[in-house]
Amino acid sequence: MKKIINVLTSASLLFSGLSYAAYEFKVNDEETIKFGGFVKIDGRHVDGNVAYRDFWIGSGSVLAEDAAQTKFFANESRFNTTYTNNGVTAFIEMDFYGGGGTETISNSSHPRLRHAMIKYEDFVIGQTWTTFMNTSALAETVDFAGAMVGEAFVRNTQVRYSKNGWSVALENPESYGGDPANDSMPDMIAKYQHNADWGNVSVAGLVRQLTTTMGETESAFGVSVAGKVKVADKDDFRFQFHQGNLGRYVGVAAAQDLVGEEVEESTSFMVAYRHFWTESTRSSVFYGNITTTESDVDRSHWGINVFKNYTPKFSVGAELGNFEMAEADADSTYMQVSAKFAF
Repeated sequence: MKKIINVLTSASLLFSGLSYAAYEFKVNDEETIKFGGFVKIDGRHVDGNVAYRDFWIGSGSVLAEDAAQTKFFANESRFNTTYTNNGVTAFIEMDFYGGGGTETISNSSHPRLRHAMIKYEDFVIGQTWTTFMNTSALAETVDFAGAMVGEAFVRNTQVRYSKNGWSVALENPESYGGDPANDSMPDMIAKYQHNADWGNVSVAGLVRQLTTTMGETESAFGVSVAGKVKVADKDDFRFQFHQGNLGRYVGVAAAQDLVGEEVEESTSFMVAYRHFWTESTRSSVFYGNITTTESDVDRSHWGINVFKNYTPKFSVGAELGNFEMAEADADSTYMQVSAKFAF
């Protein structure tokens, strides 16, 4: 009963007056609960012959003629909870890109599961970022995740073991463009990440067995090099390079795992430089590109932005950029502004 009273008391404090403040609550000597996330409000204008999206992925709908559209939305807002008990940590996070919204009446949107994982000692079990990723190599952007065309960007359910910079994992298989109903072997990933005062660099390898629509099995391999390097006092340079039969692991729908009965091969990269103008104002410039062999995709995304923190937790950002599908002679320019309050 005492524990329940503590939880209820702490919950009432959380949602009264300090509902946007960082919050950690110690249940007892073994148990801790932490709440976090942010509220993010965006305004976005897109003009061109690639149809409007709230954020660019690696693909888009090509229009017969140019169109211009403006939207305001809050779907990127998210909430997470971390629970720790006797050395075991559980983490769950959701945002509101789950669909179901209607702009005619209420703008309601369904919550979407992002992460749900358990960590014990050197093991992680559950849904989270693929081991193939180096999350520190993602650019800071107003658009949801920036140049996804050039990034490794997947969340998988997995079992991962990490020790001394090394990580190995078995992850959920999915033959994108093939027959996933006959995927019987998990994806296998190994990564080494070196961390130092100057930043970090990682090298990762991926081995998969894919199933074609005709029931054939095909082997797929890919590699990644990514990192973040500190420049001067606060600036940094971020980079990613990926090559091989990576399919859904890079480019976010820019490349399938299989095209017909053939395994797709892609080459993608992303570079970004972040500069601090003052302690509270910073900018990033970024560029990403992906090309494929079987489907002849050539897509790129560039952007430049500025962020200003008015308090340590409240920032406003603006970004100008362009998304291009060169193989379809289509591109759209976008301007996006945001206000974000982290808690």
